[in-house]
Amino acid sequence: QGQLVESGGGLVQTGGSLRLSCAASGRTFSTYAMGWFRQAPGKEREFVANINWNDVRTYYADSVKGRFTISRDKSENTVYLQMNSLKPEDTAVYYCAADREIHENIEAVTTADEYDYWGQGTQVTVSS
Repeated sequence: QGQLVESGGGLVQTGGSLRLSCAASGRTFSTYAMGWFRQAPGKEREFVANINWNDVRTYYADSVKGRFTISRDKSENTVYLQMNSLKPEDTAVYYCAADREIHENIEAVTTADEYDYWGQGTQVTVSS
């Protein structure tokens, strides 16, 4: 079985940047689609970004498009989420997830129930 462990969260001012990491262990996730989700207090978990199994395609929620970038280093079995121009509304717990099914249309893989493995989350707080 595999595990995902997020890190890199913290407190940052509006307009600042953070880079989240998701380290995979226990199995290789090189053929998995990987995604980032977030959940703010009192709200449902929402899709942020994903990357398909061969790293050719990425997809972003409209709320983060142009500010966040998802990437993967397969040699390190790690997925990243670079977050720039952060806003207070980006405050949430951020979760990394992996989907074992191979998808060519990554835009269709944006609901939490599509993903098979989840990390424990890392808190991101953006102060105004």
